[in-house]
Amino acid sequence: MNSKVVLITGASNGIGKAMAILFAQNGYRVVIGYNNSNKSAQELANSLCQNGHTAICVKADISKDDQVNALVQETISTFGHIDVLINNAGVCSYNLLIDEDIQTINKTISTNLVGTINCTKYVCKHMMQNKYGKIINMSSVWGLYGASNESIYSASKGGIIAFTKAMAKELSYSGITVNCIAPGIVDTNMMSKFSPEELSQLKSEIPLGRFANPDEIAQLALFLASDNANYITGQTIQIDGGFAL
Repeated sequence: MNSKVVLITGASNGIGKAMAILFAQNGYRVVIGYNNSNKSAQELANSLCQNGHTAICVKADISKDDQVNALVQETISTFGHIDVLINNAGVCSYNLLIDEDIQTINKTISTNLVGTINCTKYVCKHMMQNKYGKIINMSSVWGLYGASNESIYSASKGGIIAFTKAMAKELSYSGITVNCIAPGIVDTNMMSKFSPEELSQLKSEIPLGRFANPDEIAQLALFLASDNANYITGQTIQIDGGFAL
């Protein structure tokens, strides 16, 4: 019986939800981190428990230091330890930089980058004591290559890649691996802002001819969390159907 515990931020919808389901199906005890989507988080936790899995949901704004600390402490008090942290929570804005307001800029950076740093800070303290842990950060191909009209999002995701490399070095002697997933275009609610014509154009730019399914991203996370990935650290793995070739 797998008694490992995974904490997933932004787990009430999209990629995070797919990860929560897949990890639960593989015996992990799952902590569903969320901020605004209370109903979705509760429904997911209830569904997992009704299917014989172990899951709880905990509300936290990951840009807030005290709330992250509370999230981690509640996880440890409930399950005793944290084996895997997946920094998945994130927001996106689509605008020219000259038209971007400072509130949106601050929210994007504080959620995507500062939130990842906050969660890693509190979880790695615990992992260091246990001399074991897997940290998986969610970036984007735009963090590698940049995207027009998404400069702030690209900057936040690029920062996550640099942070991943630095923490892989910093935590290596504590038995902790730190890796990063950089998805291309994934079929989630984030794509609802695009028209059918724009979606068709985007698909035509992907060699495999389709968007990723959230489950495909979740499968990569599950592999990085497994013992099969014990010798992989500091890496950013693109999963984009060839989009960024």
